[in-house]
Amino acid sequence: MRRYNVAIVGATGAVGEELFRVLDELDFPIKNLIPLASKNSAGSEIEFKNKYYKVFELTEEIFDEKEVEIAFFSAGGSISAHYAKFATEAGAVVIDNTSHFRMDENVPLVVPECNPDDISAWKNTGIIANPNCSTIQMVQVLKPLDDVFDIKRVDVSTYQAVSGAGKAGMEELVSQMQDFFAFKLGESEAKVFQHQIALNVIPHIDVFTENDYTKEEMKMVNETQKILGKNIEVSATCVRVPVIRSHSESITIHFKNAVNLEKAVQALKDAPNVTVVDNPSKNEYPMPTTATDTDETFVGRIRKDLYRDDVLHLWCVADQLRVGAATNSVRIAQKWIEMEG
Repeated sequence: MRRYNVAIVGATGAVGEELFRVLDELDFPIKNLIPLASKNSAGSEIEFKNKYYKVFELTEEIFDEKEVEIAFFSAGGSISAHYAKFATEAGAVVIDNTSHFRMDENVPLVVPECNPDDISAWKNTGIIANPNCSTIQMVQVLKPLDDVFDIKRVDVSTYQAVSGAGKAGMEELVSQMQDFFAFKLGESEAKVFQHQIALNVIPHIDVFTENDYTKEEMKMVNETQKILGKNIEVSATCVRVPVIRSHSESITIHFKNAVNLEKAVQALKDAPNVTVVDNPSKNEYPMPTTATDTDETFVGRIRKDLYRDDVLHLWCVADQLRVGAATNSVRIAQKWIEMEG
């Protein structure tokens, strides 16, 4: 089996750390591993498969110097905007986990369970974009249902974990909960989130746009349409909740045709990397604790609308650091190797 020189840009961040775990667990064919980060993190070490690897400073020349063939980017949109071209010019395929390239018409936006053939368009720019975390788990559920019943509209409310805001988001929740138990929560300062996140929910993720939807909500609208390749109606309300890890979503799906519940459930059971957990009589349904540290998207509370035969409601949960970021990125790379490597 051919092995590849693999770079991780943002190696010391939350998604970067998860990438190492997923690459290890999936036994990705790595020849040389090149962890890359800012000048401040350069010189530290990353443990991978019981070996330690020095973190190199991200520079314009490093991709050529290290003969990088696959580069995972997870260090923020401005970093990808500047450095991705140097990776592609060095001959690497870039799998970018930021929002910077997602809506570029020349860059494929890929969830391998939904639109694997789009990967072939990587040759246009050398870049494959990884969608937003909340979009990935949703389209994994929508795609098999769309294939059977033809979706025309989706309404989704998200319940997004603080780790979606990185290590700082997790630290802020933990710190505020410690303050709560010390009877000084009122003294806690909100730095990462707009308001106190401990014992609270915040219906505000990213910045608001002119239409009063946030950028996070508009990502779900635009990315879903691009991935599924159809102009379906999508409306999203994205909410930050005081959960460390794994995003949850309440989804209402309108179809062009009447939906058969049994067929819908079977379609979800047959879908790749989707697990149905739906036994309300025994209190069995997906929760963040169900999904954390897994590579599956869990679905439950599947039910038809009380008034309309063409509407289905369901609940889905996935680990957004894995399914919504690292795992999807690695699955893209695996499919790229299968198709082009």
